[in-house]
Amino acid sequence: MIIRREQAGDRPEIHALLEAVFPTLMEAKLVRELFAARQYMPLLSLVAEGDRGEILGYVITTRAWIGEAQSLGLGPLAVLPQYQKQGVGSALMNASIEAANAMGERTMVLLGHAEYFPRFGFVPADSLGIVSPDQSWGSHFMGLPLANYEPGSHGVFRYADPFNSL
Repeated sequence: MIIRREQAGDRPEIHALLEAVFPTLMEAKLVRELFAARQYMPLLSLVAEGDRGEILGYVITTRAWIGEAQSLGLGPLAVLPQYQKQGVGSALMNASIEAANAMGERTMVLLGHAEYFPRFGFVPADSLGIVSPDQSWGSHFMGLPLANYEPGSHGVFRYADPFNSL
């Protein structure tokens, strides 16, 4: 398996993967809209490619904000069911964090499983002064201070525009 940047030719397979993993199709629709959004960051749209060139997993991270300060919003993250619990998701997460650090980003925020993401250093976002746009998200709303983290970035988190239509 290799982790690499998504290419335009990968998109049909990415959408098929998202549709296989998320039965509501909301995530597949969201990613289509994120590809077209001004907050799309090609360097942070990653695939896990198998030995035969098939896409096993995918993750996207887009521009976001904490108040007026730039941040990143990670997600969705998806791995084909038959490849889950084999390190594909972890490899995608680690590559995303590494790429964000290399770009000089300060924070990465996500809404996800409170049992899974802390292994990558994610903590409750409110402990970093990041206010959730929806208080019902509770402990599932998490943030990661990256290498260039500056503790003074506090405020309400705002995802890329397509998240507003969910």
